[in-house]
Amino acid sequence: MDREISKTEQRKALLRQILKTGGVIVAFVVAGGLLISYLQESLRKKDLLISTVDKGTIEVSVNASGKVVPAFEEIINSPITSRIVEVYRKGGDEVDAGTPILKLDLQTVENEYNKLLDEEEMKRLQLEQLKLTNSSKLSEMEMKLKVSRMELSRREVELRNERYLDSLGAGTTDKVRQVELSCNVGQLQLKEDEQKYLNEQALTEADLKVKDLELNIFRKGLAEARRTLEDAQIRSPRKAILTYVNNEVGAQIQQGSRVAIVSDLSHFKVEGEIADTYGDRIAVGSRAVVKIGNEKLDGAVSDVTPLSRNGVIAFTVQLVVDNHPRLRSGLKTDVYVMHAIKEDVMRIANASYYSGKGEYELFVVEGEQLHRRKVRLGDSNFEYVEVVGGLQAGDEVVVSDMSAYQGKTKLRIEN
Repeated sequence: MDREISKTEQRKALLRQILKTGGVIVAFVVAGGLLISYLQESLRKKDLLISTVDKGTIEVSVNASGKVVPAFEEIINSPITSRIVEVYRKGGDEVDAGTPILKLDLQTVENEYNKLLDEEEMKRLQLEQLKLTNSSKLSEMEMKLKVSRMELSRREVELRNERYLDSLGAGTTDKVRQVELSCNVGQLQLKEDEQKYLNEQALTEADLKVKDLELNIFRKGLAEARRTLEDAQIRSPRKAILTYVNNEVGAQIQQGSRVAIVSDLSHFKVEGEIADTYGDRIAVGSRAVVKIGNEKLDGAVSDVTPLSRNGVIAFTVQLVVDNHPRLRSGLKTDVYVMHAIKEDVMRIANASYYSGKGEYELFVVEGEQLHRRKVRLGDSNFEYVEVVGGLQAGDEVVVSDMSAYQGKTKLRIEN
């Protein structure tokens, strides 16, 4: 006859069953963890980017950020305060030199210009009138001088006659003195008239010069007004692509505000920026390399801003091939500017692991394993990084991204 199993024994049996099941689960977890750990620590060599330490030359560079811009770009500003009446072209259109882009309301400017034309004509006529008046006045004075000279000649003849008569005893001494005095007075009068004529001549010449100068200054202002009127007829200054146009018909625009931009999108340059702490390493004429993806374009620094703005110095790189197919306006690039050369130094390939001089922990190939090693790195360029310590020529170093293995000191590799 079966006897009933006690509750105590039932609980013990249940506990034994739970412990067996738990043990199996723990064994599976431990085995899975060991398997995952084994898989994580085992890497295929062909999946790694490995650089061999060698000796050679490094053309030291500084890294800067850059942006591709058109080699030529001209902003067209409104020369007057006006409003847009018509728009003839849209952004993206190709335009030739002199092509109308948009029309401004020029009625007020044209009225002002016509008023200046009338004022110029009035000033020109006033100058002609002054010339005629001065000429007439000088002619009168010349005639008066001729009369004074004739009168003096007559008195001189009369004086000679009286002296001759006095020498014959037919004249008187008083009469001679009277004629002589009249002759002296005539000479003084003639000198006074001659001086007045010279003074008047100099005065009229100076007056004419002043008036002529005033007219020339006015004409320069008139030419400026004519140029402003011509500029207000917004046209393309050269053959290019219209990259921007204010197409808001009826919009009020202020003098000096931007209304259009024309750019040459067949040739480009690179505008770079770098922290002013590296400003002494950027100089006009320095060789530069611009990286666009895997493409490397050679160039040279053509311009450097003399002042720092917000801790940044701007510079321009003129490219050797400025019409490369990869170049696009607004494209962000990396710019490397060369500033020194180091010869016969140990080096490894430059990659994303490098962020400047200092100590790094890199994985080095040792047989079938990777060992983490402390390494000191120095200067660099876009291709190589200088090895200062921790490596020897011939060592193989992993230069690909190993951030997933930060806690590992040793990894297994498979061929």
